[in-house]
Amino acid sequence: MSHADHHPTLRQLVIAVAAVVFSMVSVTSGAALAKSLFHAIGPGGTTGLRNGYGAVMLLAFWRPWRGGNLTLAQWRLVAAYGVSLGMMNLLFYTALQTLPLGLAVAIEFIGPFTLALINSRRLTDFVWLLLAMAGLALLLPWGDGPLAADPKGVAFALGAGALWALYIVFGQKASRLLPGGYVTSIGITIGSLITVPVGLVQAGSAMFDWSTLGVALGVALFSSAIPYSLDMVALRRVPARTFGILMSLEPAVAAMSGLIILGEGLTLRQQFAIGCVMIASLGSTSSARKVEPMVQEP
Repeated sequence: MSHADHHPTLRQLVIAVAAVVFSMVSVTSGAALAKSLFHAIGPGGTTGLRNGYGAVMLLAFWRPWRGGNLTLAQWRLVAAYGVSLGMMNLLFYTALQTLPLGLAVAIEFIGPFTLALINSRRLTDFVWLLLAMAGLALLLPWGDGPLAADPKGVAFALGAGALWALYIVFGQKASRLLPGGYVTSIGITIGSLITVPVGLVQAGSAMFDWSTLGVALGVALFSSAIPYSLDMVALRRVPARTFGILMSLEPAVAAMSGLIILGEGLTLRQQFAIGCVMIASLGSTSSARKVEPMVQEP
């Protein structure tokens, strides 16, 4: 197995860009679809179904049991990835209960932005930090008519952002040691061991009502099975810095999904704030110091 240079090859970059773009469209569309289940089973029940069905899909597709036994160190790393994945989903869906999709993703994005900032060592990072703080300040619940941000929703989105940063860290480390599908399928299974019981407590037997089955399978496919696999495709080919630059588009993609699928409009101030967060993330990840390269495809 060869190693990539600090800069990905053109082929690697093209594959990574395509994977991340499709991942963002898939996961934001799945989140918009998930909101239609909240009235019946709540965010906890929706998260449980997303991860539970997603785990079944990924286990059936990747069949990780054929890859041999993991060492204790590998189990710890995959477990950390799975726990951060499951809790990230749970907190994010809880935030979506009271926040528009584009707004929730923009606030959550502070987590990956902070991760990129940690990898940066330039004076311009201070500018990106101020810009991100300005964007976050504009998104906070100062009062904005019918679209005012809910304080609890903001707190849950920030918590999901912190877990998103951990998801990236553990996912990158695990993908260096193990095949991406192996990590993803076991990781989401571990995440489901957390979120399915939480969903059962919140929604009870309504989680398994036939009326929710079709939508739940769609949520699992578009929000978990497809994007997590595509994330691993990208993480194995480009450094975390490049991955972060590509992910800077996600708040805009989420806002478009919320508008098209859910009819969720945003005020001009909120649109400007999302733009600030995106530009700050793009600038910060672009100026980040070089990191250890990812492992190339065998």
